Amino acid sequence: MEAEQMFHYEKKLQYPVRIKTPNPKLAKIITTQYGGPDGELGASLRYLSQRYAMPYPELRALLTDIGISKTKMLHPQKQRTSLVIAGF
Repeated sequence: MEAEQMFHYEKKLQYPVRIKTPNPKLAKIITTQYGGPDGELGASLRYLSQRYAMPYPELRALLTDIGISKTKMLHPQKQRTSLVIAGF
């Protein structure tokens, strides 16, 4: 019997995106959300590193789940940046 998945991820955009003109300034803003000091990557790593100091197993599991879900948010942000730069 297969284990039930907690998360399900489909690699497709929720809405079709049509960008008429490239916008490097907007791409830079989106990129800072991706890897800047307050970006998703930093948040994900903070949650995942805090789990090692958590004395309660239930809360350790919660921090792990949050960190993993934050990591999954990196891919859509990368797609948005690519679309804005390319102008599709």
